[in-house]
Amino acid sequence: MNKITVIGAGNVGATTANVIAQKDLAREVVLLDIKEGLAEGKALDIWQTSSILHFNTRVTGVTNDYLKTKGSGVVVITSGLPRKPGMSRDDLIKTNAGIVKEVTEQVVKYSPDAIIIVVSNPLDVMTYAAYQAANKAPNKVFGMAGILDTGRYKAFLADALDVSPEDIHAMLMGGHGDTMVPLPRYTSINGIPVTELLGPEVIEKIVDRTRKGGGELVRLMGTSAWYAPGAAVAQMVEAIVDDQKRIFPVCAMLKGEYGLKNLYLGVPVKLGKEGVEEIIEISLNEEEKKLLKTSAESVKDVMKVLDDMKLF
Repeated sequence: MNKITVIGAGNVGATTANVIAQKDLAREVVLLDIKEGLAEGKALDIWQTSSILHFNTRVTGVTNDYLKTKGSGVVVITSGLPRKPGMSRDDLIKTNAGIVKEVTEQVVKYSPDAIIIVVSNPLDVMTYAAYQAANKAPNKVFGMAGILDTGRYKAFLADALDVSPEDIHAMLMGGHGDTMVPLPRYTSINGIPVTELLGPEVIEKIVDRTRKGGGELVRLMGTSAWYAPGAAVAQMVEAIVDDQKRIFPVCAMLKGEYGLKNLYLGVPVKLGKEGVEEIIEISLNEEEKKLLKTSAESVKDVMKVLDDMKLF
C-alpha cells in the first residue's frame, strides 16, 4: 500500500503509526495532528528508528494539512478529548462527535476510497458519527475495540494459567466498556476449553477485570492506555493491507444480525482488503443473548444522544 494515515498524534495515534511503520505495511505513514510540531516531532522520532528496527516505511508528520493525506488506502482516526473531571457524558459526546465529524469529512475529501478505522471514544458512538460523516458503505467504516478487549482478556487468562498468551483463543462481543460481553464458552487454550482449566469464580473475576480494563489503567497512570490500543489498531490495518481474512471482534454496523439493526456493536467479522467482508453470527445461549441485548441497549442510548444533537 502506498499510504496509510493516522489522525491524532497523541499516545494512541503515535503508537499506532509506530507499529504500522515497523510492520512495513506501506511506503508512507502520515501522522497528522492539530498541535503545531507534535506530529512532525513524533514522526521524526519514529523514522529515526528505521535503521535500528529494520523497516523502510517513511513516516511523515504534518500539522492539520489533509492534502498530505491524499490517496490513503486506510485512515485511522484517534482524534478526540479525554473525559475531564466534571464533564458529563453528553458533553464528551458532543465535543468528540464534532471533532470526528470534521476529521472524517476532511479524510473523505482527500481519500474518498479509504477504509476508515475509528479509535476515538466513546468508541461505538464515534464510529457511528464517522459513518454518518463519511457517507460510505458501512463495511468501509468500523471501530477498534474488540481486539484490545480480547488482548486484555487473554493477558489476564495467561497470568491465571501461567501459559503463553499465544495459545489462548478467545472472543468478546458487545459495546466497549462495562457492557462488553466476554464469551468463556468460546475461550480455549490450544483447543482446551477454559472451563476445563479454571473454575467459574476465577473466570468471572477475569471477565469483570476485562470489562473494567481501561479504568484500571487510568487509575494506575492517570491517563488512558496506548501500547495495547496502538498494537490492536495496527493488527487490523495489517489484516486489511495484506488481505488476511482474519476473524476479529470489530465494532461493525449491524443490519439484522443477532436480531439487531442500525447500530454499531462489537461482533466477530472477517477482515480483509474490502474492510468488513462478513459479519459472523455465532450461536449464543440465553444468558449471552441477554447480555448482548443489554449492551446493545446501552449503545443505542448513547447513539440517541448523538442523534438528538442534530449534527448530521
